[in-house]
Amino acid sequence: MRIFVSGPSGVGKSTVIAELLRRHPEIVLSVSYTTRSPRPGEVHGVHYFFVDDAEFDRMLERGAFLEWASVHTNRYGTSNEWVASKEAEGLSVLFDIDVQGVAQAQAQGSAGVYIMIVPPDLETIEKRLSGRGTESAAALAVRLANARTELARHDMYDYLVVNDELEEAIADIEAIIRAQACRRENVKGELKWLQRIA
Repeated sequence: MRIFVSGPSGVGKSTVIAELLRRHPEIVLSVSYTTRSPRPGEVHGVHYFFVDDAEFDRMLERGAFLEWASVHTNRYGTSNEWVASKEAEGLSVLFDIDVQGVAQAQAQGSAGVYIMIVPPDLETIEKRLSGRGTESAAALAVRLANARTELARHDMYDYLVVNDELEEAIADIEAIIRAQACRRENVKGELKWLQRIA
């Protein structure tokens, strides 16, 4: 199963994802290819697959990416082959992905469940971001504007999960994943005998 999770900065997406991965070893986080250099402590194949621009271009030319984006001066992409290899192992792949990546995945017809984590209100995002104490007033205004832009695209998603209480948000996503696993097409695909009598 493919689980696409988005959410604006300050919504608590990273915390929710980290906890889901800790609780569910059958779910793995998608590992992207990137043209940026490794940071201290980052391991090739664990945090990212580090490639040069020429290799990234070759991958683009052969349609290797489920989705990709340019961020500042670097590029990031999710390999179709890597995702398929994890699915062949019986694992579900969770994508920590922005709205542009979701649009690309959907344009390619990537089946899966699309979840946006949303705040109970915009004031909560502002409070969480300003509470970090790491943003200037100008940077905070940009992040809030970006949050509004992302949240305005909520119709792209199958589910909206409100992250007001962390445990409730995690339980909601777990319920969505369980329900997705029980969808007719997913169960029928697993049970060959059921396909024969249909």
